[in-house]
Amino acid sequence: MPVFIPHTIAETVALISEHPEATILSGGTDVMVEVNFNHRHPTTVISLKHVAELNTWEINPATSEIFIGSGVPYAEMEKNQLHAALPALSAAARTVGSPQIRAVGTLGGNLGTCSPAGDSLPVLAALDAKIHLQSSSSTRIVSFEEFMIGPKRNSRKIDEVITGVTLPFSNGWQGYSKVGVRNAMVISVASACVAVQDNRVRIALGSVGPTIIRCTETESWLNTEFPDPSSITTSAIEEFGHRAAAEARPIDDHRSTAEYRRHAIGVLAKRLLQRSLHS
Repeated sequence: MPVFIPHTIAETVALISEHPEATILSGGTDVMVEVNFNHRHPTTVISLKHVAELNTWEINPATSEIFIGSGVPYAEMEKNQLHAALPALSAAARTVGSPQIRAVGTLGGNLGTCSPAGDSLPVLAALDAKIHLQSSSSTRIVSFEEFMIGPKRNSRKIDEVITGVTLPFSNGWQGYSKVGVRNAMVISVASACVAVQDNRVRIALGSVGPTIIRCTETESWLNTEFPDPSSITTSAIEEFGHRAAAEARPIDDHRSTAEYRRHAIGVLAKRLLQRSLHS
């Protein structure tokens, strides 16, 4: 099995163009599980580990945006300026597997897999992330909503590589939480991100639908009733949880029941909103 190790984005997209059937490896924490369980049989691999351009990030005060390269590992998001600028993403990063997995697992890998249980994805949805894609002939930027189109399905074209993500600089509280079958090193059975941006509350849910669910109806109700988040009442917090749970579309599977997942979303949504008001 040939394994290609490019060192630039230009080399990467040229290789993808030549080998459209190749498995693109970024971290490999999802791919190797599928290989080990005989669910995937790569014939060609393109490893992104040594593409330095994908391992960079930048906070741009002039545009109030943050760019994170698709190869930046979760361990980097847990600390320093990224932690301060994107606390919800930092919180999500801390829940990903073990320290060893966080050292190699990447944002690009999470986006490439596009599992509804991907820990970073509710954060990207709540913050209206923009996904950067590049081929040998063009570049484009798509919204997260346009990018994730189904369970483990995205709108990346066969000749494209995910180069990074752009997120707005936070000007309000944001947080992430999840529940699983144990306290650590676990795939979520329900997750949520709540973010307050420009005095408007946003919420996105993971592991409770075929894609990440942005609770637009719940957001619209809360932001219409309480244009000033500081005026949100205790009863409104309860209603917020009920409405978010109602927008979830969970299923029964080997990790949990749909009933428990819906209940968990209601609890997570209420807790996160309450924390935002007491931060």
